[in-house]
Amino acid sequence: WPMSQSKSAQFRVIAALAVVFLFTGGVHQLRSGVRSAPDFPCSVDSPADASIEIAKGATGSDIATQLYEAGVIKSSSAFFRLAVADKRSAMIAPGAHIVSKEICAVDALSQLLDPKRIAGLINIFEGAWSTEIFKAMVAAGFKQTDIKSAISQIQLPMGFKSLEGLLFPAQYSFAKGTSADDALQAMIDRAMTELSKSGVTKSAGKYKAQQLVTMASIIQAEGRNQDFSKISRVIRNRLEKGMPLQMDSTVHYVQKARGNIFLSTKSTLLKSEYNTYRKYGLPPGPIGNPGFDAMFAAANPAVGDWIYFVTVAPGDTRFTASYDQFSTWKIEYKKNLRAGLFGSSK
Repeated sequence: WPMSQSKSAQFRVIAALAVVFLFTGGVHQLRSGVRSAPDFPCSVDSPADASIEIAKGATGSDIATQLYEAGVIKSSSAFFRLAVADKRSAMIAPGAHIVSKEICAVDALSQLLDPKRIAGLINIFEGAWSTEIFKAMVAAGFKQTDIKSAISQIQLPMGFKSLEGLLFPAQYSFAKGTSADDALQAMIDRAMTELSKSGVTKSAGKYKAQQLVTMASIIQAEGRNQDFSKISRVIRNRLEKGMPLQMDSTVHYVQKARGNIFLSTKSTLLKSEYNTYRKYGLPPGPIGNPGFDAMFAAANPAVGDWIYFVTVAPGDTRFTASYDQFSTWKIEYKKNLRAGLFGSSK
């Protein structure tokens, strides 16, 4: 009956092509001739906001012109000069940005780099279910019918049977007009890149990539980063001993119970292929979309003989090969649960 505190952490990476700053022969003249370019004062109250649509592959000159024409900056030269000198400019994500009017170039750049000012931002946290991601896409402006159509037509990478687990958790901002097909494909492409880096798709062991992603999704849901490699070993040890996994997170996935620490006896009797209390082996697919650390742990488990683990108190997860020791810790866990250390028993 291994269990652990579920904890999801946001993976704050803009997973879209960054703006490309292209320079031509006229740049030298521009850089040397705009040192006195007019600029609004910095850190002042703005009279209004403007929506700036940054296209994928937009140049620094393009953005500077957009900002000037929208009344954000006093001169395009002031912003372009800053963009050339500040490497962070290459991290401006495509998409619609809400930027204050009549501000200095420095403030304009800061606002363009602020993810909170990106309209239609899709934020996927580590362990998110695909259903939660689809809702986030709808909230960002994608049509539900287009998403359903894209799901039915998407070509999964070879060896994978489920879209669950292949939508990499990150912050995405897509340019206006991006199709649901392209948005989902971008998430899958990012996942395949991270799976390769983590060793999942390169593993030559007894487990296939799809199985390792399923393990990674359980690892993500069951614990904290520092415990991932041990949880990975527990999963493998149980599988190799022919023991049921008995992971609370797989039942919570069926129940769509996000953040629960407690699992009732009745829930362990739930009839589902994902109920690892009743069914032996791995569930038929991932139970969420894992981040890189969980992927890495799935492919690179720690060395140990553990087959039990329990989070006795928040931040205190213990591992053992002894059922007697586990039973003692379990009593301690239940005592702390009743005392409210976990916030809620449900």
